Amino acid sequence: MTVKKHIHFEFSEEMVQQPLLYQLNRKFDVIVNIRGASVSDEGGFLALELEGEQDEIDRVFTFLRDAGVQVVDGLGDAAD
Repeated sequence: MTVKKHIHFEFSEEMVQQPLLYQLNRKFDVIVNIRGASVSDEGGFLALELEGEQDEIDRVFTFLRDAGVQVVDGLGDAAD
C-alpha cells in the first residue's frame, strides 16, 4: 500500500556537498516532493514528502541515518 510521509532532515557542513536527493531518486522507488529547504555552506535542512511503499520509505530512513543525516518526522518527533 502506498503511503505519504512528511519528514525533514538536517545535515552538517560535511554533508552539504553530498548529492542526497539524487541518491534518493536513483536508489529508491519513492516519489520525493520538496516542501521546504534551507542550505548554506555550514549545513542545512530539507523538508520532504515521500510517497511509496512503507518498506521502501523505511529503507530511505536507514540510508539517510547511515549517511549521518538526522531524520525527523513532520511533527518534529524523532522518526523510528
